[in-house]
Amino acid sequence: MRSDSAIAFDDVVQRFRIIHERSDTLREVFAKITRRQTSYHDFLALKHVSFTVDRGEMVGIIGRNGSGKSTVLKIIAGVYAPTSGRVSVQGSIAPLIELGAGFHHELTGRENILLNGLLLGLSKKEVLEREPRMIEFAELGDFIDAPVKQYSSGMYMRLAFSVATEVDPDILLIDEILAVGDTKFQQKCMERIRQFRAAGKTMVFVSHDMNSIRELCDRVLLVHQGELLDDGPPTNVISRYEELVGQVPQVVA
Repeated sequence: MRSDSAIAFDDVVQRFRIIHERSDTLREVFAKITRRQTSYHDFLALKHVSFTVDRGEMVGIIGRNGSGKSTVLKIIAGVYAPTSGRVSVQGSIAPLIELGAGFHHELTGRENILLNGLLLGLSKKEVLEREPRMIEFAELGDFIDAPVKQYSSGMYMRLAFSVATEVDPDILLIDEILAVGDTKFQQKCMERIRQFRAAGKTMVFVSHDMNSIRELCDRVLLVHQGELLDDGPPTNVISRYEELVGQVPQVVA
């Protein structure tokens, strides 16, 4: 891994075992294991993927649903350990990769701020100092003291984004969750992302919004059926993606 790299994937393979049958009882599970009757197949979510992300770079990842984009983010975040290959990550990470992940549904929004702040590496004192800014940004009003199990998907996203960006990580991972909120809050999130970019933070951004990818990213990776199909300037890679999915606009004479 180069000294100026924040993230490096070297020949990474991610394999998942897909079970075809579901047993209803432990006795059935044990019986099938002992008789070796369990039906499954291995699914390669990533196939020998290699790339680097430099410090301060914002890299977009695009591709069809199920292509392996979110798997890349989860490996960077440490949610998955790769089946083979090497992954190196330098710096603290704030992952926004799954709506509500890390939230305890029985706790209030305020209590989850403390919990998630501690999980992301802040001290209790630091969390309490930043809490008013997190609450203001999230715009949850009185719901901040309600259990998060009562939150809508948009409210989850507001709180998760507010906490993740306020902890000031070295690396910010963003999945498609920004599509959940209303237009005004999406614009607010995008402005904070621009501030992170101006501050030299490293970001990896998964989205189907090609306008945002084109505007924000220095470089784009195209993942298709688990393989890294392209890596280059946004305009070039987006054009190849549009050709891949048959979305190239037709010229009308």
